[in-house]
Amino acid sequence: MRARLTLLVAATTVLVLLAFLVPLALLVRQVAADRALSRADDVVQSIVPIAGAGDIDALRLSVSAQSVPVTVFLPDGSVLGAPASATPAVRLAGARREALTVTTDDGQELVVPVLGAAGVTVIRTLVTDAELTRGVTRAWTTLAALGAALVLLGLLVADRLARAIIAPITELSAVSHRLARAELTARADPSGPPELREVAGALNHLAGRIQDLLATERERVADLSHRLRTPLTALRLEAESLRDPEESARVASAADEVARAVTAVIHQARRAGATPSTATCDATEIVSARVAFWAVLAEDTGRDVHQALPSVPVPVAVAADDLAAALDALLGNVFAHTPDGTPLSVTLTPRPVGGAILTVADSGPGFPSGAAAERGSSGGDSTGLGLDIARQVATTFEISPPSTGGAVVRLEIPGP
Repeated sequence: MRARLTLLVAATTVLVLLAFLVPLALLVRQVAADRALSRADDVVQSIVPIAGAGDIDALRLSVSAQSVPVTVFLPDGSVLGAPASATPAVRLAGARREALTVTTDDGQELVVPVLGAAGVTVIRTLVTDAELTRGVTRAWTTLAALGAALVLLGLLVADRLARAIIAPITELSAVSHRLARAELTARADPSGPPELREVAGALNHLAGRIQDLLATERERVADLSHRLRTPLTALRLEAESLRDPEESARVASAADEVARAVTAVIHQARRAGATPSTATCDATEIVSARVAFWAVLAEDTGRDVHQALPSVPVPVAVAADDLAAALDALLGNVFAHTPDGTPLSVTLTPRPVGGAILTVADSGPGFPSGAAAERGSSGGDSTGLGLDIARQVATTFEISPPSTGGAVVRLEIPGP
């Protein structure tokens, strides 16, 4: 927009200057020519009375005293003043006895016949092209410089005006990008023309409304998660009333694990600020703990669990709760969508550039066609959110096709 405004002002200024300067330049040239011809005509007219009186000495003195070269052709054929031959204009003027102005290759020729007692005397002077255009080049140069200065001044004014218009638009764009990066506290400063101030106010209102809606949604999620505490408490009490101590401990442990997950959901939903904080964890520790948790259920369902974990800590740029939720979602899918007795494996491989690769594989029927194409869609009888939860912690998310005879989910987790 800034370039277009500048170009528009430049084009308008140039057109106006051309409409003004071109006629003025032609007028300057015409005025210079008229001035030179008028001066020459005054000189000739000052000699006419002397030529008519027939005083040769006075005529010779008058012609020699002029600043303009003048030639006088006497009736007897003699010539006074500047040497010149009798041109066709001189002969024609003597024959017709009328003044002439003739354009020649050298300039403008002025010829005036004077009738005297001895006959017709012809006075001739030549106004050269240099005299006709004296001062025109300097005047045109001045006009061109003035035009260029006006164009530059117009461009400067246009650039300042464009900046004044573009600055609020640029600020609105920057605020919208900050809002897109989840910086919901970003606000635009209403400035510039009234239309832009109205847009800035609307953008600020939209940002505030989004912030209010997100806060309300987080509170709803937190309230919904908190409601699960009551049935979990009842489940823990039921577990304590079981007669088999091992069974009671197993059910109580499962209830505690669900309570931990619910608490994590509440904390995440009510986390202050919309910008995700930088979090890290030890992937080896988290994966080992979650595999150990699911190994109990795997043993009950007759599944062989193979794990390949590094013996050293593997730091990743993911919160511990998020990584645990992602692995739980993948393992939960295995237990929910494969028959009992299906073996599975969990592999964690450190990356040389930082981070890790987490792979969960099973020997089940694999994913149905089109499974997990988007959040909320599922190829089976589920919510369709499990794989999306896992996808959120990974920079690369891959699922092997069903033709491999099972399912392999591979996540590349970024490093800190």
